[in-house]
Amino acid sequence: MLTFLGFAMIATFLVLIMLKKMSPIAALVLIPALFCVFAGKGAHLGDYVIDGVGKLAPTAAMLMFAIVYFGVMIDVGLFDPVVRGILRFCKADPMRVVVGTAVLAAVVSLDGDGSTTFMITVSAMYPLYKRLGLSLVVMTGVAATANGVMNTLPWGGPTARAATALKLDASDIFVPMIPALAAGLVFVLVLAYVLGVRERRRVGSLVMPGEETEREPESLVAAGSGAKAAAGGAGAAAGGGSGAGPDAEPAAAPEGPAPAPEDIQGLDPHRPTLRPRLYWFNAGLTAALLTAMIMELLPIPVLFLLGAALALTVNFPHMPDQKARIAAHADNVLNVAGMVFAAAVFTGVLSGTGMVKHMADWLVGAIPDGMGPHMALVTGLLSLPLTYFMSNDGFYFGVLPVLAEAGAAHGVPPLEIARASLVGQALHMSSPLVPAVYVLVGMARVEFGDHTRFTVKWAALTSLVVLGAGMLFGII
Repeated sequence: MLTFLGFAMIATFLVLIMLKKMSPIAALVLIPALFCVFAGKGAHLGDYVIDGVGKLAPTAAMLMFAIVYFGVMIDVGLFDPVVRGILRFCKADPMRVVVGTAVLAAVVSLDGDGSTTFMITVSAMYPLYKRLGLSLVVMTGVAATANGVMNTLPWGGPTARAATALKLDASDIFVPMIPALAAGLVFVLVLAYVLGVRERRRVGSLVMPGEETEREPESLVAAGSGAKAAAGGAGAAAGGGSGAGPDAEPAAAPEGPAPAPEDIQGLDPHRPTLRPRLYWFNAGLTAALLTAMIMELLPIPVLFLLGAALALTVNFPHMPDQKARIAAHADNVLNVAGMVFAAAVFTGVLSGTGMVKHMADWLVGAIPDGMGPHMALVTGLLSLPLTYFMSNDGFYFGVLPVLAEAGAAHGVPPLEIARASLVGQALHMSSPLVPAVYVLVGMARVEFGDHTRFTVKWAALTSLVVLGAGMLFGII
């Protein structure tokens, strides 16, 4: 019964948000509450919610202060050189823009934190997507998939969880997986190229004025059909990218040049919040913060809390200016924190009622006996749906030991099971149970349902490429 209710609850949630019948926050709260009553445990709903909130509160705090910190860094101009560099590389070519998104997300993912990756990637790329009228779900999909592959770094979380759960060394799990993960990352770049070519066909070709005279790429105008496409796609982008996939038809557009970069927040070279004299202080502070996070010197929420307070105090010593900066980022903070606490209801009910355990036991029990010698392959395949519908903690500490035990009974080493368990991370990063994905869609102004509908198929395919490469190289 609980198995059926668990799958039914997840399916109901996904269907309602993808059809836009409910907002993600409302769906994350009301649907699990309803199914908790169906399970006959409505009297315990409060306990489940409080337990879920308690577990996700540190994550919510981290996201709140991380948004403030990186928001201030954007305000003061820390990432302006990155944006200008990307503009030079992309040269208003949609294909280069999408590939650049994948590269930037992969590089920034080296810090091991998805929220940081998405904040920096969206901050740098969002203005360019808006300017060129590109589909914002392409940006979120490519960034999430690239980050999912890189999330397997030993300090990213999944590898450490697998090593802890099976009492193995993290390097023994990760290092042999590098060729398979590299194949997955190459596939993401190829996917970005294909999606970029499709976007180029949709919006037309664009050029930068004065390119021949080596002027700064501070303004972009459309050439020929590009004028129509740039503004046409911008209409979809301005509406939050809702439903604007790479196959969307551009709307009619007024003639003339695309909007000036000064009209886009974060690129105005004359905005009053810039602090050029403090650039190296801010760069050093950010590097120190990321280093401390990787070395785990302090809990991540504490690091971002201290970093945000220091960044505000040094860059905006006057109280009215600090209040103005906090107010400027209040929308993002409220949206993301609200999503996290709403997700706490969902995860609390899943765990508290026992639905997640029954679902995992049912899936493991459904494995035919003849598949025993192939438990590594089975683990890899199961990691796709299980890490999407469950938290990483639930999968790695609850399900993985059972799979490893079943594999050991058929002579499959735990190391192979552990490596296979990592392949679903590309899909996991777009799970509604991952707080960082709400940072991504919130900052990109994309509906979560649109992101899910576009990304899931590509992320699942990326995971299968990693699994196939692992088997081909004899790693799994």
